[in-house]
Amino acid sequence: MAQPATDDTRAELQQVLPQAQLVGKGRLTVWGFQVYDARLWANPGFGASSFTAQPLALELAYLRGFESQAVAERSITEMRRSASISDEQADKWMAAMARVLPDVKKGDRVMGVHSPGVGASFWMNGKPLGEIRDTEFARLFFGIWLAPTTSEPRLRTALLAGAAP
Repeated sequence: MAQPATDDTRAELQQVLPQAQLVGKGRLTVWGFQVYDARLWANPGFGASSFTAQPLALELAYLRGFESQAVAERSITEMRRSASISDEQADKWMAAMARVLPDVKKGDRVMGVHSPGVGASFWMNGKPLGEIRDTEFARLFFGIWLAPTTSEPRLRTALLAGAAP
């Protein structure tokens, strides 16, 4: 697995999680196509088994472009690997993602920040995009990469490389 670039500092990360350290990183490749480089930051003592109860930041540095709608649809599909989500709830979360996640092009960096008990906030290329104040959304959204039910277990292992069990 190719590794992302070595610059592991982000100004927006210092604003939202000033004590955070890089936990792990990896590249998502699907059918030979490089999709994005992912990095996970969390505070010291971060534990993989209790990721939903801890603040964290997950950044995706896109290696190709995607429309916001496609990202939202794929996110719902992946979230449904961990939980039963009604069509009504999926529609609400799709609308929320459409509100905060723009189309991405090669080179864009989207960072999601998990705030336990609150939800998720999103940044693109260092600028705030908005937040989704829904703890269940945040749990399932970050679970796309961090839950044992992920469709990409090798990427999960790479992201959690520096985490406590």
